[in-house]
Amino acid sequence: MKVAVVGATGAVGREMVAILEERNFPVTELFLFASERSAGERVTFRGKNLPVRRLEKPSQLAGIPLALFSAGAEVSRTLSPALVEQGTSVVDNSSAFRMVPEIPLVVPEVNPHHLPTRKGPCLIANPNCATIILLVAVKPLLELAPLERIVVTTFQSVSGTGREAMDELAGQLAKILNGEADNVVPKVYAPYQIAFNVLPRIDAFLPDGATKEEEKMVRETRKMLEIPDLPVSATCVRVPVMVGHSESVNLAFRSPVSPDAVRERLSSAPGVAVYDDPAHDLYPVPRSAAGRDEVLVGRIRKDPSVAHGINLWLCGDNLRKGAATNAVQIAELLLERGVLS
Repeated sequence: MKVAVVGATGAVGREMVAILEERNFPVTELFLFASERSAGERVTFRGKNLPVRRLEKPSQLAGIPLALFSAGAEVSRTLSPALVEQGTSVVDNSSAFRMVPEIPLVVPEVNPHHLPTRKGPCLIANPNCATIILLVAVKPLLELAPLERIVVTTFQSVSGTGREAMDELAGQLAKILNGEADNVVPKVYAPYQIAFNVLPRIDAFLPDGATKEEEKMVRETRKMLEIPDLPVSATCVRVPVMVGHSESVNLAFRSPVSPDAVRERLSSAPGVAVYDDPAHDLYPVPRSAAGRDEVLVGRIRKDPSVAHGINLWLCGDNLRKGAATNAVQIAELLLERGVLS
């Protein structure tokens, strides 16, 4: 199958290329696209250095049945509908289409039934990375009892912003550790430096004081769980970690749920690895999650401040399961169901 990756030189785009190879997706020919700035670069796939081209119009993807997009919402809005119209299925990693009612927003472990089953081009939205990590762990627990409320605080790595942010963190750390702290000039996260710091803001602030990232988590959670009135409170924080998002999660259920029942259910849940033995210092950390596709879950315990409350600590690789792996898993399901040909 011919496959295109749009945004192939970004942190997520490069991961998409790597995961297509890692999971042995049946690619017969891979086409790589990016912005004018990155055109001409080369990316390795199955031992070959493939050229990256500038994507200017949908006709460049004519005859390509699948495109994985990680080029930002503006590019997706401009190109994706036209691509679907001409016969290319799109799995889009941006926020452009996530809350469009008729467009599926999918995590394969959470709501695969939202994917189409009939052959033909389609547009599928990939959720926000923090929402993916949250719901892979939360969805199996709905079998234990109905949810009353979710409160989540995220600790998100700089790779969620992109390669430029990763370079900025590395550069700031180098200067500070070399006694050049006065020479640190924040750009990506201005006015604050990210090195040795924690920033309680991801994306723009909204009139109610929340950020767009927090709003995304609330709305996407409700859509994928199909609970439109579920109370969800999110606080999203940027931390000086290269790869791997962490989340402190408080769940309130409508009836009693024990920590042992949570551990047992999550131990058999797809896409989850339970790391929960605090007595032996076993709990999730971002470094353990980096490079893996599972969401790591630990610190499973009762919340005594609320009826039927459970606390969890999650870690997941935001570039893999939080973005690229999830997109490729969606493509695999579309292929398995005969939607792609």
